[in-house]
Amino acid sequence: MPLTGEQIPHKMLSQDAYSQWLGIKILECELGRCKVAMTIRKEMLNSMNKAHGGISYSLADTAFGFTANTHGNYAVSIETSINHIEALNEGDYLVAESVIEKVNNKLGFNIVEVKRGDELVALFKGVVYRTQKPWEEN
Repeated sequence: MPLTGEQIPHKMLSQDAYSQWLGIKILECELGRCKVAMTIRKEMLNSMNKAHGGISYSLADTAFGFTANTHGNYAVSIETSINHIEALNEGDYLVAESVIEKVNNKLGFNIVEVKRGDELVALFKGVVYRTQKPWEEN
């Protein structure tokens, strides 16, 4: 039986060991939009005692992937980029909100804002290829 758009990100997270290790939680999810959050831990810091750039990238990428799949079929990333705007510290609570800006039969274009409170700390954009394979319960 096919899953609904709101169910798909929860299924994806249940199967995603890396996002679970990051401590990502789904805050909101609906068709074409998903908001996730996490807190930066000590083991996520680089040699300058700031969050490794891959951490905010991974949070944004997870929000992007979850959102891209809310249309019901598997969607896979084909291009992504990020602008790191502010340095991040241990204990920072980050929220990433992904919105599908444009979608057609084969491609989807997403923008993800990563924020620390009201402050924009990273801006991510991504393109997915939309397959014909539906998300199923099993």
